[in-house]
Amino acid sequence: MKPFERENTDIGWCPGCGNFGILTLIREVLDELKADGRSVVIVSGIGQAAKTPYYVDVNMFGVLHGRAVPVATAVKAANPELTVVAEGGDGDMYGEGGNHFLHAVRRNVDIVHIVHNNMIYGLTKGQASPTSQKGMETKVQVDGVGNEPFNPLAVALALRAGFVSRVNIGNPVHAKQVLKAAFLHRGYALVDIFQPCVTFNKINTFGWFGEHTYELDASHDTADLGAAMARAMESGPFPLGVFYRLESDTFDERVRHGQRRPLSLATHDAALIQTLFDAY
Repeated sequence: MKPFERENTDIGWCPGCGNFGILTLIREVLDELKADGRSVVIVSGIGQAAKTPYYVDVNMFGVLHGRAVPVATAVKAANPELTVVAEGGDGDMYGEGGNHFLHAVRRNVDIVHIVHNNMIYGLTKGQASPTSQKGMETKVQVDGVGNEPFNPLAVALALRAGFVSRVNIGNPVHAKQVLKAAFLHRGYALVDIFQPCVTFNKINTFGWFGEHTYELDASHDTADLGAAMARAMESGPFPLGVFYRLESDTFDERVRHGQRRPLSLATHDAALIQTLFDAY
């Protein structure tokens, strides 16, 4: 078996799906970082992308649609020693989970936020997602999508996210470098991953993502918020790489006052708790 591969597990994705590449990427990054699977938790919601942790030999927590980020926040606060990942699709994370995305950025939760962005809802048979391009025709949007596509990178930057990135799974070498940097970052780290849905999105294919993206070069200053925002607003073609990087105090550091001991090992003063109850 390969590192971090679950034994005797059937993978429920269509042949050729971009999720396979992301699964491989996550396993390889964990292996190269010499992660202890017992100290890694991947939290996911609902969707094809959200099946990923079922195929990775680490701890996982499956939650309701769009609710992976708040659960990941709680897991990290309860045990800051854990490596915590919130993982899912563009609909799951930017649609149903959009409000949680905003506040995780504001809080600077120390998690890796991996979003499989195929610009479609794949599990529920191909309706437009928040990132679907304007004019795209689907079984539901028969006259074409009329809304402006959601720009997760620009939103994250506007809220001063500490690590903002985008990659294309069609370029796994570059994608691995960025994902590894996200795991090593202290604080919230967004990794938006372009990946095709080969069944329900015949427009944004491997070839399309290859033709409509380019890598940020060494001249891009990841400490320059204005430059990062300017790049994030580009949509023809889309830039790839780390847009912005800045470390600051994290949510778990603030709420735990620097303590890293798991809450499960904490002791409580019954008399103090009773005093609190009596006050009500």
